[in-house]
Amino acid sequence: MTEQKLPLPSFTLETAIQKVQLAEDAWNSRDPQRIALAYTIDTEWRNRDQFVNGRQEVITFLTHKWERELNYKLKKELWAFTGNRIAVRFEYEYHNHEGQWFRAYGNENWEFDQNGLMQKRYASINDLKIAEADRRL
Repeated sequence: MTEQKLPLPSFTLETAIQKVQLAEDAWNSRDPQRIALAYTIDTEWRNRDQFVNGRQEVITFLTHKWERELNYKLKKELWAFTGNRIAVRFEYEYHNHEGQWFRAYGNENWEFDQNGLMQKRYASINDLKIAEADRRL
């Protein structure tokens, strides 16, 4: 049986917003296994200065991410969409082991296969140190 992750492309405004919300919910679960199922087996990522290829590397990457980025909370927003592509802007907050809080801002470009699995993810992200009192998420 072929894996599918609804909604499928070609995206409409409604289905693009739904896809973004599903991604936000999955990432906020901080469950690398669950998240990886939204990507093709041979998915390609660029995340900051790292290149990640395939689901197993996604799981490893996310596991290490949340070992460093504690109490992670993410908000995504649809920026644009067409056909099988979606662009989002996002921000997330976390703290490190020393208790320093950060807010990360960024943009992602996503490309999906015909089954709604993400085959490419390109993320540009910047971190800003914040005080705990300045948290928004």
